[in-house]
Amino acid sequence: MFKKVLFPIDHTRESLEAAETVIRLVQFCNSQLTVLSVVPEPEEGQEAPSFEVIAQLLEKVKSLFSQQGIPVETLERKGKPAFAICDVADEIGADVIVMACRGLGLTEEGASDSVSNRVINLAPCPVLVVP
Repeated sequence: MFKKVLFPIDHTRESLEAAETVIRLVQFCNSQLTVLSVVPEPEEGQEAPSFEVIAQLLEKVKSLFSQQGIPVETLERKGKPAFAICDVADEIGADVIVMACRGLGLTEEGASDSVSNRVINLAPCPVLVVP
C-alpha cells in the first residue's frame, strides 16, 4: 500500500513522538523510509539551525529506526519547510507523508498557517498527520 514513506522531522518533541507511528506503518507495509529535515531560511533577527545540528538530529532518528531493523535514507534540505517537504515527496515518489501536527513551523497566525496544514494543501500524495 505505502511503499515509500516520507517522514519530515524537526527538533520538536511531537516530531520525535511521531516516529512511533512511522515505525508501525513502515513495518506493517514493509515500506522504504526517507527521513527529511529542512533547515528553514532564517527570518530577520533569527538564526537558523546549523547543518551540524540537523546532522545530529538525523543520526539520532536513523539510530532509532535502525534499532527496529528499519533501513532509512536521510535527506537535508534548505528552504521553506512545507515547499521542501512537498518537493522531496514528489522527487522520491512518496506514497504518503507522515508528520507531526505541531512543529517549529507554527506561526503567530496559528494552526491554519502551520507547516502541516500547508503540506496537506500542497502535497502530491496523502498526508498522515500524527497528533
